[in-house]
Amino acid sequence: MPAHTLTGRGTGAKRRCRWAHGSDPDMQRYHDEEWGRPVHEDRRLFEMLILEGAQAGLSWATILHKRAGYRRAFARFDPRRVARFDARRRAALLRDPGIVRNRLKIAATVGNARAFLAVQREFGSFDRYLWAFVGGRPVVSRRKGGRLPARSALSDRVSKDLARRGFRFVGTTIVYAYLQAVGVVDDHARGCFRGR
Repeated sequence: MPAHTLTGRGTGAKRRCRWAHGSDPDMQRYHDEEWGRPVHEDRRLFEMLILEGAQAGLSWATILHKRAGYRRAFARFDPRRVARFDARRRAALLRDPGIVRNRLKIAATVGNARAFLAVQREFGSFDRYLWAFVGGRPVVSRRKGGRLPARSALSDRVSKDLARRGFRFVGTTIVYAYLQAVGVVDDHARGCFRGR
């Protein structure tokens, strides 16, 4: 997300992180209801991992506006079902205007579902695996202003481990955005009504 300063200082207006301010109600709703809130449900963790990977090279708003299409196309992010998508199903997705029709990203989604299931088998849940990187507690930062970091030592470690386990589209920048999305990292600006 670009700028990290606050907006909405007027009477009765909610103070939000700058990236969530503006005329896009989907971005505001995402900021207000999801971003930075801890997620512990595996299907939601899988959904956000796939959506963040789909964002590579694009804007988050583009993916957010296609979220319903992604849910429909990828079996409501059920990793067991997605892991079984065959070549015919993947080819159909390349014609689906409800998602970003990128062959590599579609193939990565299927492969990531398989890797996700392997993590679940090893750790009992993806939640347990992911949150172990931070001892089960969110990393909270309350920066005053400026730009959010694109990566961190934490995202470097998680990215490297995910790649080692066969995940794709999990570079450190994508992983940092993912960690923010699922609340492992809470980067709400100081003074934002969503900050702790």
